[in-house]
Amino acid sequence: MIVVYTPPFDGEPEHFDARSLRVSEVAILTRSIDQTWKEIQAGLGEQDLVAMCGVAWVIKKRSQPSLRLADFDPGVEELSTRLDRDEVERWAEATAEIAWQDADATPEKLLAAMRIIPAAALDREHAEAVVERLAKAPKDEAHPAPQSNGTTGPTETSSS
Repeated sequence: MIVVYTPPFDGEPEHFDARSLRVSEVAILTRSIDQTWKEIQAGLGEQDLVAMCGVAWVIKKRSQPSLRLADFDPGVEELSTRLDRDEVERWAEATAEIAWQDADATPEKLLAAMRIIPAAALDREHAEAVVERLAKAPKDEAHPAPQSNGTTGPTETSSS
């Protein structure tokens, strides 16, 4: 998950990749905002302001070691989260897998089911390409049935 901080007055957005955090940084972060790592991860997915601010702050400390959490106080409209490329792939593939299980699945229905993914992605073009690729794949090619080895079930072997 990527935290995006957009400073006021047309500032250049800054991106903070939560997956880049070191264990030592997570320890500082969890103590500082009184949340567990699992709570922080869930909070990022829910646009939790405290979790987003904490992640951005602890990563900013890399280049500004004396930065205190109290000194990094963005406005509520200045923080958001976006999916990284791997998260886009996982979300789109999971959605496609579920959608293609429907006997009435069509590329159009799949596109409709995945329309939210590009809007949530940091790299919107990549997300749109992933969605298009998965929606165009014919049902049988996108998720082929398991191949049979020609047997009808378990076989027994005799041992002497």
